[in-house]
Amino acid sequence: MDMITLILGGTRSGKSAHAEALVATLATAHGLGVRYVATAEVDPTDANHVARITAHQERRPAHWISAECPRPDDLLRELREAPEMVLVDSLGSWLVRHRDFVTDTPALLSALQSRTAPTVLVSEEVGLAVHPPTPLGRMYVDAIGTLNQQVSRIADRATFIVAGRPLELGR
Repeated sequence: MDMITLILGGTRSGKSAHAEALVATLATAHGLGVRYVATAEVDPTDANHVARITAHQERRPAHWISAECPRPDDLLRELREAPEMVLVDSLGSWLVRHRDFVTDTPALLSALQSRTAPTVLVSEEVGLAVHPPTPLGRMYVDAIGTLNQQVSRIADRATFIVAGRPLELGR
């Protein structure tokens, strides 16, 4: 069984649903519990964002443990302490909670590599999108691209989701 799996895709590509289905299958096959680690900060005034978060919550099986990460360091703690299979959704949401998109990537990679249960990470692939017109947008695209590359280097498996279909990425 792959210990670290990275699921990449664009907006509405189906990456989260694919990751959830993969985790459900693995958990059932191997008798593992699941901890769903949500990294997004919900803006209650943004009805669209609230609807997206709600849809994610409603798709999850009731027996999965849900963990919210109100602070960026919470993800590292969850990875270090959770004995269950972990599904992180998403690295992009985690990244934006850091000032200037600067993360402690070595600590993230270390936490991932030290886990004894499988971890599935969802992340945004934005390198195929329109070039952002603002300096902040370009900073985010650069930061998430670099973070994805670093996580992919240590991942046992990487899958790119396009139009709801998975493409396995080789090394």
